[in-house]
Amino acid sequence: MVSSSLRVLSLIPPMTQLNTPYPSTAYITGFLRSRQVPAVQEDLALALVLRLFSVEGLQAIRERIDAIPPKKRSAQVHGFVEQFERYLATITPTIAFLQGRDSTVSHRICSRNFLPEGARFASLEVYVDPDDPYGGDPLAWAFGALGQQDRARHLATLYLNDISDVLRDAVDARFEFVRYAESLAMSQPTFEPLAKALAAKPSLVDDILQTLTIEAIERHQPELVLLSVPFPGSVYAAFRIAQTIKARWPNIKTALGGGFVNTELRELKEPRVFDYFDFVTLDDGEKPILALLEHLQSKRSTSRLVRTFVREGGPGETGTVRYVNMMEADIPFEEVGTPTWDGLPIERYLSLLDMLNPMHRLWSDGRWNKLTVAHGCYWKKCSFCDVTLDYISRYETASAETLVDRIEAIIAETGQTGFHFVDEAAPPKMLRALAEELLRRNVAISWWGNIRFEKSFTPELCQLLADSGCIAISGGLEVASDRLLKLMKKGVSVEQVARVTQGFTEAGILVHAYLMYGFPTQTVQDTVDALEYVRQLFDNGCIQSGFFHRFACTVHSPVGQNPKEYGVQLVPLPEVSFAKNDVGFIDPTGVDHDAMGEALNKALYNYMHGIALDEDVRRWFYGRVPRPRVPRNFIERALSSR
Repeated sequence: MVSSSLRVLSLIPPMTQLNTPYPSTAYITGFLRSRQVPAVQEDLALALVLRLFSVEGLQAIRERIDAIPPKKRSAQVHGFVEQFERYLATITPTIAFLQGRDSTVSHRICSRNFLPEGARFASLEVYVDPDDPYGGDPLAWAFGALGQQDRARHLATLYLNDISDVLRDAVDARFEFVRYAESLAMSQPTFEPLAKALAAKPSLVDDILQTLTIEAIERHQPELVLLSVPFPGSVYAAFRIAQTIKARWPNIKTALGGGFVNTELRELKEPRVFDYFDFVTLDDGEKPILALLEHLQSKRSTSRLVRTFVREGGPGETGTVRYVNMMEADIPFEEVGTPTWDGLPIERYLSLLDMLNPMHRLWSDGRWNKLTVAHGCYWKKCSFCDVTLDYISRYETASAETLVDRIEAIIAETGQTGFHFVDEAAPPKMLRALAEELLRRNVAISWWGNIRFEKSFTPELCQLLADSGCIAISGGLEVASDRLLKLMKKGVSVEQVARVTQGFTEAGILVHAYLMYGFPTQTVQDTVDALEYVRQLFDNGCIQSGFFHRFACTVHSPVGQNPKEYGVQLVPLPEVSFAKNDVGFIDPTGVDHDAMGEALNKALYNYMHGIALDEDVRRWFYGRVPRPRVPRNFIERALSSR
């Protein structure tokens, strides 16, 4: 491939993460630079939050509130107005503290007399135990004697959440730190809701995003702008950014890609999308973008683009969407290059402490360099997973030497030694080789990632991973039922999970279990039995953290493609011209999974705090449920026979 002189700007649109850059632009920018393409990147998600959560931003919010009659203001908005001067006085030092630039502010934050406290602080009261040994300190009771910095970070995060509630109530009802305007894009069969929102009068948030977009374009003068949308909650802002670019610089080419596109826009037929984007690309971006650059330099015709949607014919609805895919080999994982964070303001990210769940805090607390150990999933059989899509189905590895070269290059660039391996399921063979290479080179890092709880993770391997810097792992226990795990084609049993997780725990590694409810044919008995397994895993110290989520059927999963095999009937989808992913289904068991989910999450919350681990699991359910069929010493017996 010939290098390109076209200037490329990759943007992270709101909202993704605030504690660390989303890695998509870092990957593509590093790759393009390795091919001598002048490529730069910016994080407009972080920039938007920092502009809103500033003295000027709060003053702009207050101006919008002043235009709302007092009778129409929410209680949260009234509280913000009443304490407005305190918000103005505290916003700058609080942001500086969360960025790690002023640790001494923690003393004042922990006093509970510094920050104005709105409705979000009421959540602390659920922890209060009148007989607790910490003298009524709710955070101490919740998670022991938290260090002052952690305690202050949690309080400061509640403070920011209070302000975000005010933003949502008074300025933009769609505002969220992560799921911003998510409903406009997620599994929306037509473009109409998004089109109406984009045609509406801009909100304060939209105005600020427009200003940031203009500043970025004027700063870099790109000829091609790439927007990566990993989640439905970043789609609306991506379209707003593209709208601004097309209005002021119609000659700049724009391209849309990312996780949301790869899962939900695979059957795109809506021509109006191309009023904002000239190109929409699928799956890994390296090969499509190289082809696109050649096309823009008149070295490749439209018919030779790779995995790219274009519009032909007239503008707006008069055009026709065409998918072009010149079959060419993808860039091998070994050759995608090292991601770069150059251009992203590493020192300005916010280290938040939102959920006190010990694993979830890793997602929002601290800045982690995100890196992939292998492309795709080596297992790719789970029936709830999008195993037919490229990001799962195409499994490739790089050598351990290459991976550690990338790690050392990233540390040299960022000065940060924390790594989050973002694989769907990191392969044990590669993790062993990586750990051995890190130890051989004496490279000291801290890392965490996702795995399958398979028997290859012996106690010896767990200890090796700990020695190499592993601090936490997560894995799918899903529905803790051997019958359902077999139906899911998960390839593990509850007994095996117990043994593997104990090995990690004994090596000093935090273990988080992803748990699921509402899977096809799951009965009330299955749910009660699953919770009993989970109780025992916590009671025996196998896992320290967990999260229950409701099963969602997607069109790309084995359940979505072969529903009869799983005893369910899919709900017919309307005609789709835009997003297509989640699909409803009818389960003949008729179980009220919403009620089950409420009980499961309440139980799990208490188990993570060491509460009620010796009590009957039926206490958490509303109404009568059957007795667990699981022996109360099942996990203990499994561990003793390891």
